[in-house]
Amino acid sequence: MAFLKSVLEPPSYGWTDEDGNLSRPSNGRIVKEFFSRLNVFKDKKNWLSFLSWFLVLALVPFLGLFIFKYFSITGLIVAFVYSMIIMGTHGTIWHHRYCTHGAYTFSNKFWRFFTQNLTLKIIPEEIYAVSHHVHHALSDQPGDPYNAQGGFMYCFLADVNHQPIARNMDEACYKKCVNLMKHVGVTPNSFKQYQKWGTIANPYRTIAGIILNWGFWFLAFYLLGGMALACAVFGSAGIWAVGVRTFNYEGHGKGQDKRREGIDHNREDMSINQLWPGYVAGEWHNNHHLFPKSARSGFKSHQLDLAWCYIKFLSMIGAVSSYRDSKKQFLLEYCSKEAIIEPSLNYAKVKPALVRAK
Repeated sequence: MAFLKSVLEPPSYGWTDEDGNLSRPSNGRIVKEFFSRLNVFKDKKNWLSFLSWFLVLALVPFLGLFIFKYFSITGLIVAFVYSMIIMGTHGTIWHHRYCTHGAYTFSNKFWRFFTQNLTLKIIPEEIYAVSHHVHHALSDQPGDPYNAQGGFMYCFLADVNHQPIARNMDEACYKKCVNLMKHVGVTPNSFKQYQKWGTIANPYRTIAGIILNWGFWFLAFYLLGGMALACAVFGSAGIWAVGVRTFNYEGHGKGQDKRREGIDHNREDMSINQLWPGYVAGEWHNNHHLFPKSARSGFKSHQLDLAWCYIKFLSMIGAVSSYRDSKKQFLLEYCSKEAIIEPSLNYAKVKPALVRAK
């Protein structure tokens, strides 16, 4: 816990005020902090934050071309499905359940690379994964990088203001930080390179990977449907990249206690289950906070979990070698009438199982 409290670079306004409560800066100060930490001319260690928003801006021309030149109802449907469902589900599969929580393991590096690049690469793994460990350790407490009690802008601009890793770690702490991402496949900077760039990821390898990813997908969609399809997909990916930054504010009740009896069973924080993120991305957030290392978070019969469907399918074809599934434990502890309990098993002693895929 002590390490996770110090692994992120604190904003200039700090995590807490003078009384030890959550620091609640004004929107103006949040925006000022945002532009300060995007400034690569002031400090090249800002490169990763700058890159993540540069990629969003780079998608704007594609959106404009789609709207004003290539618009069609078919293209609109494609854009909706790609941004809301495909991009959303992939974010849950890759960034959330794998990069952060290691809820499943791949059989080999090919399937990890395949899953990593299933969609346009927009959010660097480092920005998401390390800070999300902190989010779970300090959920809705000071130090939570996207604490909804800080307000909408506090969460919306968190990837720049609150999520980058600390820049003054000693070598031992840096190694611990790297260890959080050792399974992801990102070749880490040496400690000396970290002191230069302020990140785990190397800028040259990161940018090269994005160029190759975007080039492949642009060519693929262009060959499938010309500029109209390519612009629809790339433009909609930009919409997703902006929209996803609003999720944690909404997913934690906009800073208020919106948990409902019989629906949101986790009472340790303000996370809530929402139908839209649940159905389009498998993000049943309150369930996830109960069992963060589970490869499935849609535990109830009505909770469709497309991310879990993908992981389960990969396990069936041998691409995923193991996964954790906490559904039985959830049903037993919170919905005992729905649980199917074999008499020979004492599920009261069962912890989330690591399932070996056959």
